Amino acid sequence: MKPPLTVDLLCTEANLFAQIESQQSDPNLYGVTDGKAVGTYFEVKFQKYLREKYIYTTGNAAKGMDFPDLLVDMKVTSRKQPQSSCPFRAARQKIFGLGYSLLVFVYDKTDNSITQTSRLDVRNVIFVDQARTADFQTTMGIHKIIENAGNIDDLVAFMQERYLPIDDIQAYQLAEEILNNPPQIGYLTISNALQWRLQYQRVIDSAGNINGILRIF
Repeated sequence: MKPPLTVDLLCTEANLFAQIESQQSDPNLYGVTDGKAVGTYFEVKFQKYLREKYIYTTGNAAKGMDFPDLLVDMKVTSRKQPQSSCPFRAARQKIFGLGYSLLVFVYDKTDNSITQTSRLDVRNVIFVDQARTADFQTTMGIHKIIENAGNIDDLVAFMQERYLPIDDIQAYQLAEEILNNPPQIGYLTISNALQWRLQYQRVIDSAGNINGILRIF
């Protein structure tokens, strides 16, 4: 009987898989330059690896995450430009976080023209707790306003200056929520778009030094 997958086991297996995958030469990725295609291939391979060992619910696009029971989404990104997209649900995600944790694989891809194979050298695997998945500059700005005795109007003005995709009523509701429950500092860079654009350089730099951002590999 396979054991159920847990967050701790997921992190342990991510470490092991990164070590294994970094030593593999794969003809399927040779010449592939589309980062999304590389990421999808890697994710499918990791899911197959996990399903052979554990019982868990596989995610889908509708649920918006790869491990819905664990509230964890997997991201695979190149070290040259460590970023990806994720579904936009509400503007408050930029302040209070995405609502789920992230397991981020950062790789370097090299092609061997002689063997016509490709290798994904996994350079980092980082677990970002959901409490740290908000936008860094937005949450830092909010904390400065609160420290300077800011009120609801100050917070609404700040959100308008940062072009958060919300109307005035939503802005005042968010400002009241912020005063009652100030958010933790997030460590993602989240760009406004129809889909959030997540950038991970600060997460990579901060991993292991900030509570809630774990360097796995």
